[in-house]
Amino acid sequence: MNTIRVVVVALGLIAGIGIVRGQSATDPIKIGFMVPLSGANAQNGRDILNGFVMLLEEAGYQAGGRRIQLIVEDDEGIPAVGLTKARKLVERDQVHMMGGPLLASSAYAIAPYIDSQQIPMVYPVASGDDLTQRRRSKWIVRTGYTSSQPNHPFGEYAYQTMKMRRIATIALDYAFGWESVGGFERTFEEQGGQITKKLWVPLSVHDFGPYLAQLSRDLDGVYALFLGRTALQFMRQYQEYGLKGRVQLIGMGTTTDEHVLPAMGDEATGVVTALHYSGALDTPANRKFAAAYRARFKRVPSYYSESMYTGGKWLLAAIEALNGKVEDRGVLLDAIRKATPSDLPRGPVTIDEYGNPIENIYVRRVDRVNGELQNTVIATLPAVSQFWKYNPAEYLKQPLYAR
Repeated sequence: MNTIRVVVVALGLIAGIGIVRGQSATDPIKIGFMVPLSGANAQNGRDILNGFVMLLEEAGYQAGGRRIQLIVEDDEGIPAVGLTKARKLVERDQVHMMGGPLLASSAYAIAPYIDSQQIPMVYPVASGDDLTQRRRSKWIVRTGYTSSQPNHPFGEYAYQTMKMRRIATIALDYAFGWESVGGFERTFEEQGGQITKKLWVPLSVHDFGPYLAQLSRDLDGVYALFLGRTALQFMRQYQEYGLKGRVQLIGMGTTTDEHVLPAMGDEATGVVTALHYSGALDTPANRKFAAAYRARFKRVPSYYSESMYTGGKWLLAAIEALNGKVEDRGVLLDAIRKATPSDLPRGPVTIDEYGNPIENIYVRRVDRVNGELQNTVIATLPAVSQFWKYNPAEYLKQPLYAR
């Protein structure tokens, strides 16, 4: 954290018009950033922060002719704490713009406050569908994805390309799981496939045995959604119960994301998942990013690492476009929404009118290459919208994917 310089300057706000006073062009541009740096999701939060730090280091902590100062807060993955930290960043630290958080629960909790204070904010990871759909915020631009976004095309891919017809799902029992499974189920069944069973697993699970025992051996596949400790444990027990090699395992990209993949063994090989990034994506931009990240942090970049490296590019591009004149928040928000950063590690991205990315989704297979596990990209599904092939107005009339 020695690369992060935290300075608190007392500034005044003119309420209602979103312009910061008492600031000169020589003062720093302050970016508030909040992710969990303690608790169960600390490593994920650290990966997000690392990506942002690397981007700012590459920029020399400068943009638009002004110095950038990053003010970091640990929201602990707790919505109430996140709201308190957001208030601190806005009201005490007087930040110009913000980034974060990790969890959708925290993202939903702070969104009304961000709107009320008219602070431009980038959401790099929080994937709750309604954050850019039925409950979308004017002042928040999501640069990550929605939970269902990778799963709509993946449901079709599983049916059309993988020739699966009967699948069971097993996922963590919270909104991320519900929305991811819901997106996959919708398109898979529209193609003619059948979801034979849906199993929901508590976040505190310590033994997958009772759930794995309910999976039939005559299925075409099992769709799994886990992350962190649960992904490691599930993968090991899936093999121990004799399912590996008999029932193809597929799932949400977090299940084999690079935040856990280095700790897995051969139990993970052959698993097919979908996400908007892979550390093994073979493009010039990602090869450069992955090599630099590994050299800087001694880790393979996860999608969390890439998230704010890419998300931060919207902030820097907006600052550059305004020549550092970021005090008018409405103008700053417009510049963020209109930004078109290039050479992104994940590939081309545009922001739709709802504030959500349109981007490639990658189908990845876990392979062992040069002694390391990697998510080899086996298919690219280009320019995927949060609404997939559906009419947005009609889509939004439907209820949110739920348990």
